[in-house]
Amino acid sequence: MCAKEKPLASCDITVRGAGIFGLSIAWVATMRGAKVQVVDPNGPASGSSGGIVGALAPHVPENWNAKKAFQLESLLMADGFWAEVEKAGGGSAGYARNGRLQPVQNDHALALAQQRQTTAQDVWQDNAQWQVIPASNTAWEPATPSGYVIRDTLSALIHPRQACEALVLALRAKDVCFSRDAKDSGKVLWATGVAGLEQMTANHTRSMGNGVKGQAALLDFDARGMAQLFADGVHIIPHQNGTVAIGSTSERDYASPDETDVLLDEVIAKARAAVPVLDNAQVVQRWAGVRPRARSRAPMLGASPDRPDHFIANGGFKIGFGMAPKVAHVMVDLILEGRDTIPDGFRVTDNL
Repeated sequence: MCAKEKPLASCDITVRGAGIFGLSIAWVATMRGAKVQVVDPNGPASGSSGGIVGALAPHVPENWNAKKAFQLESLLMADGFWAEVEKAGGGSAGYARNGRLQPVQNDHALALAQQRQTTAQDVWQDNAQWQVIPASNTAWEPATPSGYVIRDTLSALIHPRQACEALVLALRAKDVCFSRDAKDSGKVLWATGVAGLEQMTANHTRSMGNGVKGQAALLDFDARGMAQLFADGVHIIPHQNGTVAIGSTSERDYASPDETDVLLDEVIAKARAAVPVLDNAQVVQRWAGVRPRARSRAPMLGASPDRPDHFIANGGFKIGFGMAPKVAHVMVDLILEGRDTIPDGFRVTDNL
């Protein structure tokens, strides 16, 4: 159904896929004056974008490259991006830039962390800090054998499902049409996740990517306003709604894409071992979904190699929400203005 039940006779852009990439691109295109329709047979956030973790965390500040620079720009854009979305539609994305704490395991890891502290000053400049500090031994801090933790001020968090809902509200407020089945009109953006990767693979001689299953849980524990934690490979995210998200697994082989199992139990156990204050927190939700990973492991962006006026934004994998603000602007530059500012390594052709 379209916003206010007024279907557009024609559109500038048809966005196929109502996950985080599709919705973000639709939003930026709409704000630039384009007429947009969003088409998804399963409805918004029906795939991995309807998850519950939402760690917007940067890559380590070393071996700097185009992917890390792109992510940095996007993370710095996030404050304004989500504030604008929330103002337009009245929904909450659960966004907060409260930083992140990580334990330092040993002397070798301590020396490496201190080296990265210096590198971060060069590449992050005055935008954020990567600091090695003594542990404070507070309840909301991961156990750290060295007595030190890494604190970065760039990491943010978001509630993925709520963020997609906030984008839908904002787009509807701008009279964007949502449909489960509509014909293409105007230029067409394909942001269809794992299904899109499978379709592209079928049309080419090599794999364009694959789905990777993730499992996560929500705990009934109120740590809102605190930093997110990363310990023993597990993200621990204190959401603004008074829950804590724990995740996630990365499974290439799986029989049931949307069912949780003992692997999630192991993730929860790791989180509780790292942060004992979570020991008695009740698990209120278990979640599983399959995330799209492009063959290059970077987001796959650009014009379709097969069809004129068709475009692709896929492969968000674990960093889709953090990359979304910048991805949206780059794709709208290309679709509406013909300006190609996609960095090397992100192009659709890099996966061919």
